[in-house]
Amino acid sequence: MSVIQVGLVDTTGKLDAELVQSVAAALNIQVARDLPQFWTVSATVRYLPGTGKVPGGVWPVNLVASLPPGEGGVHMDRHNQPYAKVIATPASDEWTIDASHETLEMLVDPYGNRLQTSNAIGIGPGGTIVDEPGQFDYLVEACDPCEADAYAYSIQGVAVSDFITPHFYDPVATPGTRYSFTGAIKAPRQILPGGYISWVNQATGVLQQLLWVDPNQPPTIQTLGPAPAGMSLRVWVDSQMSAYRNKTKIKRVQNAALLERCRTHRAQLSHIAAARAKLYT
Repeated sequence: MSVIQVGLVDTTGKLDAELVQSVAAALNIQVARDLPQFWTVSATVRYLPGTGKVPGGVWPVNLVASLPPGEGGVHMDRHNQPYAKVIATPASDEWTIDASHETLEMLVDPYGNRLQTSNAIGIGPGGTIVDEPGQFDYLVEACDPCEADAYAYSIQGVAVSDFITPHFYDPVATPGTRYSFTGAIKAPRQILPGGYISWVNQATGVLQQLLWVDPNQPPTIQTLGPAPAGMSLRVWVDSQMSAYRNKTKIKRVQNAALLERCRTHRAQLSHIAAARAKLYT
């Protein structure tokens, strides 16, 4: 199995270079240690020191100051190779979760068209998410069902995204099975507050979504219609989600406690690294 190379690069020139390097190191651990436990992926993540050079074979994750309205995270270059864009500013370091999110989804489904058939879902009494008769072809987006910051975890003082496992699409729940890496998802096809899922409805042939991106409101289902010809399903879905977020102005709920623990952890690691350096000089 070939190794996919991912490069993290600050295109803004305004982020703390040491933090970006720490994030690249943490993502490298996540894709080498955590992701392969459940997904058949072999990858590395490296820090790219500038925007002037992207080595051959590297899929870049560009940290950008902003994105145009309706533009999602993962893109294709003119040779149909994936790359990602993540909004990152010095004002907050929650972007590390987004960088993890886009990296994981790019690795699990590089071209954005992977579908997994499983039981259909709908919204039951009280806004509960329930199985329904029939089947859907779910778009495999590894982080969307558990994308809220509340379910992130830390690697070496860097907050990273939770992600689903292939068991997420199992027909029924079984004891001892993990449906997301952290265990936050407790059953197949469960969507956590702040998340969403997309599918192709086999009966109608159109794309639909169950949205719970506003955790203060009950989930809803919306129909997107057919994807434009020649466009990957993920690019289409991401563009629609970006437009939806811009329209609804839903505020992101920050996991302040986790981010503060991560900052404290990184400061301790920096102190240790400085002390160790003296051993070699």
